[in-house]
Amino acid sequence: MKILLINGSPHREGTTYTALSEAERVLREEGAETEIIHIGNMMISGCLGCGYCHKTGLGCVKGDAVNDVANKLREADGIIIGSPVYYASPNGTLLSFLDRLFYSTTFDKTMKVGAAVVCARRGGCTASFDVINKYFTISGMPVVSSSYWNQVHGAVAEDALQDAEGLATMRNLAKNMVFLARSIELGREKYGLPEKEPKVRTNFIKR
Repeated sequence: MKILLINGSPHREGTTYTALSEAERVLREEGAETEIIHIGNMMISGCLGCGYCHKTGLGCVKGDAVNDVANKLREADGIIIGSPVYYASPNGTLLSFLDRLFYSTTFDKTMKVGAAVVCARRGGCTASFDVINKYFTISGMPVVSSSYWNQVHGAVAEDALQDAEGLATMRNLAKNMVFLARSIELGREKYGLPEKEPKVRTNFIKR
């Protein structure tokens, strides 16, 4: 089992990394192969809307870390996306990264498991949590829950280490993710994946 963890914070070893590391430790104890990828301090711009990825199937035209992670996501069973909270929203760099990652990856992500992890000094966690989860729910990816919303509080990493409830939430999240991924694999072997209807794109403009 392979699980990717994305650190969207520009602080490589800040609160977001602390939260992800706690989850990663348990994932490894449960037998998962993991990798934390730090993208928060990269120069990642938003989607150009050029359509290159869908026309060619070769990934994003910008050819940066998005394509590198896309190749890893193709082989992964799940992904945890971690973000600091800025103005009650995920980090802008992370959002640009996610827009391009999920749009440019034309391979089927159905039943890969996903989870959001958010970190704040005080407020804005649940709003940020909702934003990240929408990338999963539009992609046929089951969202992994925990014993509370997946959030850790602290202004710096040392603060996060004192958030006992938040760290317990990370550990429970990791256990639930492994269980769900294993259960999905058993279901895939026994029943196969759900059959999808052909995609129909509609809008609400009357002509």
